[in-house]
Amino acid sequence: MTQFSAAQTNPSDGSRTLYGGKGTRRITVRDLALAKERGEKWPMLTAYDAMTASVFDEAGIPVMLVGDSAGNCHLGYETTVPVTLDEMTMLSAAVVRGTRRALIVGDLPFGSYQEGPVQALRSATRLVKEAGVGAVKLEGGERSHRQIELLVESGIPVMAHIGLTPQSVNAMGYRVQGRGEEAAQQLLRDAKAVQDAGAFAVVLELVPAELAAEVTRVLHIPTVGIGAGPECDAQVLVWTDMLGLTGGRVPKFVKQYANLREVMGNAAKAFAEDVVGGTFPLEEHSVH
Repeated sequence: MTQFSAAQTNPSDGSRTLYGGKGTRRITVRDLALAKERGEKWPMLTAYDAMTASVFDEAGIPVMLVGDSAGNCHLGYETTVPVTLDEMTMLSAAVVRGTRRALIVGDLPFGSYQEGPVQALRSATRLVKEAGVGAVKLEGGERSHRQIELLVESGIPVMAHIGLTPQSVNAMGYRVQGRGEEAAQQLLRDAKAVQDAGAFAVVLELVPAELAAEVTRVLHIPTVGIGAGPECDAQVLVWTDMLGLTGGRVPKFVKQYANLREVMGNAAKAFAEDVVGGTFPLEEHSVH
């Protein structure tokens, strides 16, 4: 598969490809579908605030997920389960305000769509109208088929999420999904179900690489891998994991591209030492 380059162009319309493009037009789900047709990979990162989102937007990241992972990363929850729709709406609106080009996908949190299609539509409508997201994400394969179908019929693009679904941690725990023939066949059925329901993409989390490759081959919608091997059409990471801000052990599938926890800690210590030692503020930091 070819990799994205800022210099590449789409031969059909002359526009830049997803990653590294400099246009100010928002990325759309149609752009992602075209990337799948061209065999081009693209990156996705989570974002939860306007400042971080603006950095990623300027870096050319084409898709950002306002994930309920904010519960673990920013809100102090042990899992994603306690995250509310009000919290997701506020965080999603901030990310939208901080970006100009990226497609912003807002997560539907636990309890905001499980009752059925009508509840899902009501919740998704809030994220679209109040936060301004371009799409929503929800967990579940066959069990979420009816919710996805109604949202898509109502004009709301849906990114599905199968494999390890963190909102179901109390039922499945944190472990690889799709191992064994029966589990693999169920995951394939889930993937086909969300595609048939109209999802424009599907996240595959913590799935054996061989199975993820098979899903990617049989689907005509993009697959977004997280701990699902290199053959997915796109890859997503939680940004605090990717930049080394998360404390403790990180998942095996995470590659850390920086160590912001160390950088920020050292800066905070230096500031504290300057204040205690009387070397900050100095004359150049003062007004008269």
